[in-house]
Amino acid sequence: MAFYVTTPIYYVNAAPHLGHAYTTIAADVLARHMRQRGEDVFFLTGTDEHGEPVALAAEREGITPRELGDRNVEHFRALLPQLGVTNDFFIRTSDPEHERRVQEVLQRVHDNGHVYKGTYEGWYCPRCADFKSDQEAGEDHRCPIHQIPLDREREDNWFFRLSAFQEDLERLLAEDSDFVLPRHFRNEARAFVAQGLHDVSLTRARLKWGISVPWDPDQVFYVWFDALLNYVTALAFAREGDDLTERFWPATFHLIGKDILKFHTVYWPALLLAAGLPVPQHVFVHGFLLMRDSSGVEHKMSKSLGNVLDPFEVLATYGADPLRFYVLREVSFGQDGGVSTAGFAARYEGELANELGNLASRVTAMLARYRDGEVPRAGLDPELREEIDATAGQVCAHLDGAQLTPALDAAWQPVRRLNRYVEERAPWALAKDPQRAGELDRTLASLAEGLRVVAIVLAPWLPDTMDRLLDALGAQDRTLASARYGAEVPGRVERLAPLFPKVDLDTAAA
Repeated sequence: MAFYVTTPIYYVNAAPHLGHAYTTIAADVLARHMRQRGEDVFFLTGTDEHGEPVALAAEREGITPRELGDRNVEHFRALLPQLGVTNDFFIRTSDPEHERRVQEVLQRVHDNGHVYKGTYEGWYCPRCADFKSDQEAGEDHRCPIHQIPLDREREDNWFFRLSAFQEDLERLLAEDSDFVLPRHFRNEARAFVAQGLHDVSLTRARLKWGISVPWDPDQVFYVWFDALLNYVTALAFAREGDDLTERFWPATFHLIGKDILKFHTVYWPALLLAAGLPVPQHVFVHGFLLMRDSSGVEHKMSKSLGNVLDPFEVLATYGADPLRFYVLREVSFGQDGGVSTAGFAARYEGELANELGNLASRVTAMLARYRDGEVPRAGLDPELREEIDATAGQVCAHLDGAQLTPALDAAWQPVRRLNRYVEERAPWALAKDPQRAGELDRTLASLAEGLRVVAIVLAPWLPDTMDRLLDALGAQDRTLASARYGAEVPGRVERLAPLFPKVDLDTAAA
């Protein structure tokens, strides 16, 4: 089965921050998990390089938008391997192939009768690149996200006939629909549509940094219509000589932040319908990672607000796997939640080092000490079977709905169960009594096998660390089908260096 997952494409007006890493990590967990299940996976991320936010940032630096994009895109590219991300393609909206295909699709929308010439007048946020309704602007006419005064703009441009898709979108967002997840965000999209849809600007007359309009070369396409189309256009040129559109479109999941919900759940499906293309299966909307300011108030991390947590610094201190684990463990995916360096330290020491790392160290060390590294050929303890065998199915059920935090919680339960099992069976006590050698054999074999299953299930979140653990366990089959108790009992086990060594924060910060 084909599985196509995307992140938003990120503005290149500044370097990436933890908010960008968050969505990308989430998409990578889904992609890795689906590959474990044997699915045909395509994972797309990239950068959004047109529009006013990029043009204004370039102007402030005294360089061209192209120069700004070429410089900052390298920061986004560099972050991916450091996060352990396995994207199949990285798209830039300045790619000539993307530009040409945007023109082709939007020409089709025009030819289908969904575009007309008009005059726009209203409130506009240059940082959002978004026209705000009077309701969104409020009485003080400020951007609710960036807290800056909105610009009053008037210009002649081309309009997209969004209002023509009122009934289509009402059906798409109906009560029983899972097009938008979680449910509360679907209700938000429904409420927006229920207010009555108004036609929106498709082009900009004054802005020059963008994709030119084929039927009116003096204008460029409004950046959001250019950017949204990346999810379709990338498939046409991601593999030289191989158009992947029929194989992977419609997308299985678009992962987005809640601040761009309107564009992805209203504008995007309407645009696809206007072009005669299928809509994606699901749009999963997540909340914000929040940072507390000096007064204790929580704000969304934003480059323009200057309150970002640098993922490169976190990676230098903890490494990729702890960061991947933390952001999807600390904050329930789909909700807002606070993050902090203190939170990293607590999760790292309390769960990764003390629970998972200690379990792996104890099991491999006991096998080395009591059985010279050989896993006994003994019957497995049936007491562990039901809970461990249920884990993979629970994780699959959650991830089928992109519920990454509940899935991680389900995957973590066997870690705690195996730790309890160590205390209950006390292998160090069994080893003192030669008459109980059979019990010790069964205990050690059961722990080694349980640990192998745990490592496979947790691999999408902790890929590098679980690979090292599975290597030490001599595991050959790392597909999810092998995550069954007794499917591949390890033979010889190697002792492990600590999976999550102690971090000296004072030294790391120096």
